[in-house]
Amino acid sequence: MTRDDIGRISALYDAYVDTFRTDGSLPDLMALKRTHTDNVVANARAIAAGEGFDARTAAVSEVAALLHDTGRYEQLRRYNTFRDSDSVDHAVFSHDIVRDQGWLDGCSPVERKAVLDAVLFHNRRDVPDGLDALTLAAAHTVRDADKLDIFRVLEERVATTDWRNDCAAFWNLPVKAAPNAAVLAAIREQRPVDYQNIRTLADFVLIQVGWMVSGLFYATTRRLTAERGHLEFRRRFLHELADDPAMDELCDLAAERLGNLQSTARM
Repeated sequence: MTRDDIGRISALYDAYVDTFRTDGSLPDLMALKRTHTDNVVANARAIAAGEGFDARTAAVSEVAALLHDTGRYEQLRRYNTFRDSDSVDHAVFSHDIVRDQGWLDGCSPVERKAVLDAVLFHNRRDVPDGLDALTLAAAHTVRDADKLDIFRVLEERVATTDWRNDCAAFWNLPVKAAPNAAVLAAIREQRPVDYQNIRTLADFVLIQVGWMVSGLFYATTRRLTAERGHLEFRRRFLHELADDPAMDELCDLAAERLGNLQSTARM
């Protein structure tokens, strides 16, 4: 896969997204997803550079990042929601649309499979065992790059919504409430958090702290997370939500993982 392939696939993807425009503009929620995709692509490039990927691996990872949320547009149009539980698994939906559109037909079978699998696995709890090296690199790059932008999205939502008085800003989760002990235990034990245990806004934020503890695959991703101040933001925000010493304990654990304990000292 070459830079020319990236350009060709990007043009096809842009043309597909344009079919969802009304009077030249995307609906607001779709526009947010397009911005998210651009950011995930930029993060994927940064990870590829930081990890020293060869040109082919970097290109495949970038294309997978571009296409990872392709199904979000049709999901919103068809079901009027981005909630997978109320509609479709957006990763499976994205995989099927990319496959059926034929955008990857000019790539080698190995590259095509790597991109499609990286799209399919980007929202799974774990990456399956037994993947080839190219697919593994692309899958982990997309997952890490996606998380980096999800960090940004949370911070933007806090800054732009009346979350203290309108719990709808965060899916009607109780705002001033202690975290669930099951969430704390999962993060301590470096296990994925069961989403059924998310009962408060603190739980939701702690999931992202948990990613910093055990959910970021590449050292470059951990470095970017530390440099961008994502942990410091969450530590401050958690103290606005609840008074529980376990939150500092977990933030300290994340800081150790990020290699940035000094700059995330307790506040």
